[in-house]
Amino acid sequence: MTTAPLPKAARWEERVMRAAHPLAYPALKAARGPVLRVPGLGVLVKDAALLRSTLMDTEHFTKNGPGAPSDLWTPVLGPSVLLNMEGADHLALRRKLGALFAPAYVDALASAQLAGAASALTERLNHGDSVDVVAEVRRYASIMISQLVGLDTSVVDDDLFARVSSITGFVRLSRPRLTPPQLAQAKSILAELTEHAQLAYRAGDENTVPGRMRSLGLTEQEAMGAVGAFVLTGTETLVSYIPRLVALLVDSGWFPSIAADRALVEPAIAEGLRVTTPSPVMLRSVVSESAIGGVTVRAGDRVILATFAANRALGPFDPSANVAATLKQLWFGAGTHFCLGAPLAMAQIRLTIDALLDAGPLTIESRSAARGVLIPSYRSLVVRAAQPAAAQPAAQPAGTTETQAI
Repeated sequence: MTTAPLPKAARWEERVMRAAHPLAYPALKAARGPVLRVPGLGVLVKDAALLRSTLMDTEHFTKNGPGAPSDLWTPVLGPSVLLNMEGADHLALRRKLGALFAPAYVDALASAQLAGAASALTERLNHGDSVDVVAEVRRYASIMISQLVGLDTSVVDDDLFARVSSITGFVRLSRPRLTPPQLAQAKSILAELTEHAQLAYRAGDENTVPGRMRSLGLTEQEAMGAVGAFVLTGTETLVSYIPRLVALLVDSGWFPSIAADRALVEPAIAEGLRVTTPSPVMLRSVVSESAIGGVTVRAGDRVILATFAANRALGPFDPSANVAATLKQLWFGAGTHFCLGAPLAMAQIRLTIDALLDAGPLTIESRSAARGVLIPSYRSLVVRAAQPAAAQPAAQPAGTTETQAI
């Protein structure tokens, strides 16, 4: 019996995932059943309902402990970041940071920083230029990093961005901690960024994010940890997601429909997040004996929450069906650890996608998947407008035929 070939959108998503994780991705994808104990890795969860209940159960499952995010990020960022906190301290820090990520604030912040660049992107496409969406979004991420750490945008260049991205590139599912040389390199890169963030924090300039953190009551240690966490986990996720969404829209044939009907933009973004799941795996450590879907877990066990598998199980990309709505944004987590930076991410996504949609239908000229990265992504995705505005004939006066015009 032959297997029907995957649609183009699904084929490219497979390539992107396999390029990033040539061994781990096929192994996790092939694992059978909603819950499975995998020797040497941990307990794998692939069911959306079980995954959500695990995230919500902070009594038995934690971000601290063997194999959890704390193993990776505490040595790099320190003890006071949301990535490695639980309980009252975690909730207190979230409350302090809450105003910084209120939708009204982040919408204005993203617009002030990126609206000009997004408008220029539309103009370039309308003039028939080819654009590498990966490079474009990386530039936007650099602009936002500049705002986060109080740097001039000219300082945050591709070289600095590549060095920041190299930190997450060290991470492997089979390796719960960074090696000593990797840790030294990560701390050196973040120290360079934190130096500028410290100056902005100490100056109390509310035009910068560190300055605003100070006014919100964060200690300097909390503010620097938050800046490091946002730079490490937020920017690369966006650089991964937006090009993958663009490729999905073009490959699936949905781009013209969404460009014509902007009511479909939000469902398309949600469906894109469901299908691509930029953070394909979440990790937890077991605090005390419990069970996940009938599988007993004990203190110290590592739990691997395969969000990509749970999200994709609902079917292919389809903005009209928008089955993503049933998942309650599971790709951003759930419960007390639901991604605090989600409103900022969404603001940047909307600005960029609107700019691309304003140029009309796109065609993909070339693309390649990134290798050796933590977050599956394209290395390049070069697009151009299918019908550039500059190439379209000018409208003729009423009653004038083309022959008369000539």
